Amino acid sequence: MSEFTFDLATPADDSAIRRLLANNPVPGRVTVTYEREPNYFLGCATMGHFCQVLVARHRPSGQVAAVATRTTRPLFVNGAIEEVGYIGQLRVDERFRARWLVSGGFRYFYQLHADGRVAGYITTIIEGNTEAQGILVEHARRHFPVYREVDRLCTLAIILRKQKIPLPLKEGANITPASPADLPAIIGFLHQYGATKQFFPVFGEADFAGATTLDFRVEDFMVARQNGQIVGVMGLWDQLRYKQTIVRAYHGSLRWLRPFYNGWLRLSGAKPLPPPGQPIHFAYASFICMAQNNPDAFGILLRYVYNLAVARGYAYLMVGLSTRDLLLDVARSYAHIPYYSRLYTVCWPDDQRFHKKLDQRIPYVEIATL
Repeated sequence: MSEFTFDLATPADDSAIRRLLANNPVPGRVTVTYEREPNYFLGCATMGHFCQVLVARHRPSGQVAAVATRTTRPLFVNGAIEEVGYIGQLRVDERFRARWLVSGGFRYFYQLHADGRVAGYITTIIEGNTEAQGILVEHARRHFPVYREVDRLCTLAIILRKQKIPLPLKEGANITPASPADLPAIIGFLHQYGATKQFFPVFGEADFAGATTLDFRVEDFMVARQNGQIVGVMGLWDQLRYKQTIVRAYHGSLRWLRPFYNGWLRLSGAKPLPPPGQPIHFAYASFICMAQNNPDAFGILLRYVYNLAVARGYAYLMVGLSTRDLLLDVARSYAHIPYYSRLYTVCWPDDQRFHKKLDQRIPYVEIATL
């Protein structure tokens, strides 16, 4: 008999899951934990309309040994709306690693996949995570799903300093915060131009009035118009109330140089690095959508959202784009810390149609929903 069982989490598992997240940091020059206080399930609806939280339980002790999520939501695939899955939030307690947990977990995952909700999934793996890359991609077992690389993604942690002068607008152009009356037009714009990107999320008006966009208000949209027509939108989404990135330790030279680096940050108008035990204060640039993927409109909107983030006291503005996207070059003009990951489609070996049908559109992944 296996020493682990696999099933779906219930609210009774909440404290055990949160403890697993808090006790298993992600290493690096800055060791962090990705936490979900005060309730793990509070932010699950932001990942998809349908969400299953999978847990592995250690039979002898009854402890939660691992957690992962299977979520689904409508995305644009080749320009058409399709329900697509996402595999994410995988965390394994370090005490139980290398004990065939992944193998057993995928067997259970395949049982859940049999509900037929989706044909395929997407997921991301952070560059440098050689363990995940080896287990899931390079040396996957025969009964594992097939991971196929689609693109390289870049997330920029833009360092927020003092507000910057707004970029000049063309005649007939203006940038304004949205109002609830603007929402139908914004949704129509997101559908029209979001369809040009692979995996752009499909939102309806009801999504901006509930848990799908928890703590995002319509007024957090900045809207660019030219002669009265929307030509670009971007939002500022703060999820700190239910998702936190906590600094646990600094390593190497950063451990000793942090006081000096913080002094430089303060002099330049930026927030200092938080001490261990404190969260990194950031917000996401979300719902990034431009008519014709226009980099000029993007640059103007990004400047407004940057200034809004500064005014609200954040330390970083997170911007996630494909490395093939021309908009990324504009965002890179700001002082930033880059993080790279690989985007994969995931299909079971007996049905890889989802892999094979994708065209060459540039992907857009809403990083706030991962």
